[in-house]
Order: sequence, then C-alpha cells, then structure tokens
Amino acid sequence: MPSRPIAFVAGALANKPGNGGEAWVRLSWVRGLVRLGWQVVFVEQIASSACVDAAGRPAPWDASVNRRFFDRVVADFGLAGSAAVIVDDGAICHGLDRAELGRQAGAARVLLNVSGHLDWPPLVSRLANRVYLDIDPGFTQFWEAQGIGGARLAGHDAFVTIGLNVGAADCCIPTCGRDWIHVLPPVVLDDWPVAAGPGERFTTVASWRGPFGPIHHDGRVFGLKVHQFRKVLDLPGRVSEPLEIALAIHPADGADRQRLLAAGWRLVDPAAVAADPRAFARYVAGSRAEFSVAQGVYVDTASGWFSDRTVRYLAAGRPALVEDTGFSRHLPVGTGLVPFRTADDAAAGIADIVARAAEHRAAARALAAEHFDSDRVIGGLLGRLGVAERHRGLA
Repeated sequence: MPSRPIAFVAGALANKPGNGGEAWVRLSWVRGLVRLGWQVVFVEQIASSACVDAAGRPAPWDASVNRRFFDRVVADFGLAGSAAVIVDDGAICHGLDRAELGRQAGAARVLLNVSGHLDWPPLVSRLANRVYLDIDPGFTQFWEAQGIGGARLAGHDAFVTIGLNVGAADCCIPTCGRDWIHVLPPVVLDDWPVAAGPGERFTTVASWRGPFGPIHHDGRVFGLKVHQFRKVLDLPGRVSEPLEIALAIHPADGADRQRLLAAGWRLVDPAAVAADPRAFARYVAGSRAEFSVAQGVYVDTASGWFSDRTVRYLAAGRPALVEDTGFSRHLPVGTGLVPFRTADDAAAGIADIVARAAEHRAAARALAAEHFDSDRVIGGLLGRLGVAERHRGLA
C-alpha cells in the first residue's frame, strides 16, 4: 500500500499556553490535512526565555506550563507521535528527535508555515515547497515593507493569506512584491457538531490589545481591537440580549475594564472558559451567537480578513455578527453571517438574529459547510499550489 504523503505544519502552540482558540487555528490545518490522507508532522519553535510556570515566572522548558500545554493538546488530538518542539535553536528537541525530524522533512512534500513560525535552518533547509501562511494580514505586509524582521517572509516558495482583498486596488496593504494566494480559514466540520438549543448570550473570545502594537505607515495609524471596541462601548444599553466577552485584559488597562463593566458588558476570564481547545468549543456551543469587532488594521485597510474564531461559531450553528473588514464582498451575508460597520448596524443585527433565531442558526452551519469545510479549503489550496511528488533528500 503506498505510504501517505507527508506535510509539515509549523506554528505556535506551546508559545500560547492556555489559549484554546489559537490552538484550533493550527489544529484545523493539521486535522484537515489528515482527513485528506496526509501524514502530518507538527513542529514548533520556542525560546526558553518564553517559558513560564503557573504563576507566570520564568521556568525551564521541562517544568514549564508551555510544555504541559503542548503535551496535553497533542495527546488529546492524536499527535503525540508526530509533533515536536525545537527549544533554543535545537538545544532541545521535544517529541520527535532531531534525526527523525530530518528524515521526515527530507520526504515531505510541503511545509505550511503559519506566520513564518519555523525558521530553524537545519530543518527548513530540508523542506520543499515552503508555503508562508499569513493569518495577520496588514501586520505581516507592513512589517515587511518597513524592514521589520518579524514578518519572516524570506525563504518561502509561495505566499498564502486569509486577507481576501490583499492585492486589490482599494486595499492599501502592500503586496511586498509577492503574489498572494487568498484562502479562507478551514474547519473540520466533524470537530464542531451543531450545538443544541438557542444558546444564552452573544459572546466572543478576545484580547484587549493583542500581542502587536498599532501600525504606523505612510503617515497613517492603523489601530487595534481595543480602538474598535470603544466605538461600540454603549451597545449593551441599546439591546435586550446580554453581551459577554471572554477578555484577556492587562491590569494596566483597568480603566477600560471598568468602562466596559459600567456600560453593561459581561466580562469573564478566558482562562476559565477557553483555556484549551475543548473548553473553547464548549464556550462557543453555549453561546447564542458571536458578536465581535476586528482589529482596526483589518478594518481600515479593507483587508478582507476573516476570523478563524468566527468560523468555529458558524460551524457549531451559531450565527456571527462581526465587524466587516471587506469580507462581505466574498461571502453571502445577512443570514447566519451578519456584518456591521456602526453601532447602529450592530444593534439592528442583534435584534434580527434574535427575531429569526432558527433561520440564522441553520444558515450559519450551511455557510460553514459551503465555504470553510477543510476538504474544500485545504484541498483547493493544495491544488493551486501544485504540490508535486518531488522532494529533497536529506542534507
């Protein structure tokens, strides 16, 4: 029987302990490839300086929450024998050892490198068809245009983005001389059975500021999610449905937190409700619908960015009322998926989702199946990439 083709997927998992939603971003690519008959190796890099204990204090890799989170997730999703973490440029290889990583890399047909995460030369040099997978459109390209090394575009053979409008005339994100392939975030529908009942409240999972600062480019400033949330601060007082955010917010932003509470927002700790992939899925399933703004840079550039988190809501049969980044040009909207631009739009969208609840729930799942199903998304991408059977031998 012919062996399965090998794909490498690289991305941050141990680097984001306690973040179940971020884990799903990487897991959906892995599990989608497996569904299509691929043997998948997941690989991650981490610096020991990023490793912490349960109290957030520096800790060695072996005793860190980073390792425990990685081990728990890969075991839960059947990846324990096909995953590795490279610590401090190969000082430690956790999981698959260095020799096995090299052997599999030499036989691999493709690397899907989320945000250019993998750049360890001894491994990257053995991988063919290195594909950059951009999940932060705008940040990635502006950093590259400004010569900021964090983009890590160099050394890739193809460039893929979830920014559906990158390269369009009215999208001001620079292409940086690359031909960007557009793709929607995939979801394995079997991982997200349709949730029972109407759900209890509008929710989302968010970081108030996120890991990146505002973008300054050509005299313009492109803001963050915090700036967009402030534009709808009074929304809870205009609607009858409870609005809840599982919000990661720094103590230094305590004044913003108090403003949110005073305006009627419910705030819960994401560590309590979405700390691992299974908990995140339960939180989504228990919601009536999603309500969320987007990063200002996604909105103000008309990027066409679409949230992988929103895809999970749709797949679970939960409607999504989300800020339009230009995705409405590419996806059917109005029922199941409702875009908004203003607080007035958002209030009207909430009322409509409540009034036509069953219709919105059915449309949400149907939209996920039609547009985000991993077989369609990943299979289509591999076809466009023309992934060949040729591969490099071991160095």
